[in-house]
Amino acid sequence: MASDLTHLDSTGQARMVDVGGKPVTAREAVAEGRVRMAAQTLKQAVAGDTKKGSVRAAAEIAGIMAAKRTSELLPLCHQVALSSVKVDIAEDEAGSALVVTARARTSGQTGVEMEALIAVSVACLTIYDMLKGSDRAMVIEGIALLEKTGGASGHYRRPG
Repeated sequence: MASDLTHLDSTGQARMVDVGGKPVTAREAVAEGRVRMAAQTLKQAVAGDTKKGSVRAAAEIAGIMAAKRTSELLPLCHQVALSSVKVDIAEDEAGSALVVTARARTSGQTGVEMEALIAVSVACLTIYDMLKGSDRAMVIEGIALLEKTGGASGHYRRPG
């Protein structure tokens, strides 16, 4: 089993995967997550009517900053020269939620899935932090990779 896991050597010790022999390719990843909340809290967030300021602006900036620090947060994760990180936050009124989508891009030897997922995770946590005074029952959910392109494994799109 240990030999099937790329971050473990033959003795089971953790190691960083050597990507030096891989070709440089354009890579992109898109991830998504959501913060479900009370309808009144959602109205406040969308209107910008919160004590801490613009929830969207703070969460978008936090997500971008986090993506840039992914290798500091995840053990054995490569430092990636990101060419672009975009974080979008949309209202889902029917689901009483804010939906966070992050898109990360690079040209390199390893993918940016973790950067996109970290961006979404931290943006969702920032939304929670900014609104917790109004609604401590919020739920962060559904954080997932939606799509990735580039590299030897090619194109992946989450089913559904």
